[in-house]
Amino acid sequence: MKAGWFEKFGEAEDVIKVGEQPKPSVGFGQVLVKLATSGVNPSDVKKRAGAFPNLLDNGLVIPHSDGAGTIASVGKGVTDRRVGERVWVYQAQYGRLLGTAAEYIALDANRAVALPDNTDFTVGACLGIPAMTAHRCVHADGDVRGKTILVTGGAGRVGYYAIQWAKIAGATVIATASNAADKALCLEIGASQVVNHRQPNWAQQVLQATEGKKVDRVVDVEFGANLPEVLSCIAPNGVIATYSSTQVQQPSLPFLQMMYMDLTLRMIIVYAMPETAKVQAIDDITDALKTEKLQHRIAHVVPLDSLSHGHQLIEQGGFGGCVVISME
Repeated sequence: MKAGWFEKFGEAEDVIKVGEQPKPSVGFGQVLVKLATSGVNPSDVKKRAGAFPNLLDNGLVIPHSDGAGTIASVGKGVTDRRVGERVWVYQAQYGRLLGTAAEYIALDANRAVALPDNTDFTVGACLGIPAMTAHRCVHADGDVRGKTILVTGGAGRVGYYAIQWAKIAGATVIATASNAADKALCLEIGASQVVNHRQPNWAQQVLQATEGKKVDRVVDVEFGANLPEVLSCIAPNGVIATYSSTQVQQPSLPFLQMMYMDLTLRMIIVYAMPETAKVQAIDDITDALKTEKLQHRIAHVVPLDSLSHGHQLIEQGGFGGCVVISME
């Protein structure tokens, strides 16, 4: 089968190869998926760059955890009725070497989720990490109906879904964005107000938007860099749900200030989500796809032969939306 892989860590153009690899065999409780698309996420490029030094100890890595395609065959313990089913897959390269940057993948059947007929495979490649992370950020700490949620980086891969999940659940959403186009996108999908996080003291803009009322929850894309502003506009007993801190990777916490506010700090990563939370996210994603409640932001679709370019796009940043690899 055609696949992309790396056998050493380094820059994408130096270490990523595209060529032929053995087609995987399907094991007990698994399905073999013929992939149409593969999603590229920041965690994928970090792995390739060497964030996990032991990753290559047992051989080459076919990267990426997200993707979508059609079930080609099933292993023992899985009903034959699933053959031909359109699916999206998640956690495909978690705790294993062979991910979705390939024509085929064999993985546990419960990691291949039915993809509604009204949803294309490009969207299916964006549901694992972006949509599930956003769902967890919004729903991990109880009902948000009637609450005010601040979503930083609202036009980004996770923020875009977080705005929508919060709105669907009955919350009022304030978002941050850095330009007029992203502001318009955030308003279009449900944000009531959008402030510019590139401006100094942007928390004051949040309070102006809420007429002085502090927000109940924050879904945050840059925890360390944003923390001073977030603490200026979050209410006592509030929740900060964060899934990234790229600019300040080892942030210092003003412990006493946060303690006296009785704040909850929740770190989010899809792989460690409780299975019950994954099931709930999948159920809500399925319903939202069938009823077309979710909008999706696809920034780039590149062919498998240009896999290294897909990684470079994620590293360069400067855009919102998902990067998807096409197998065709």
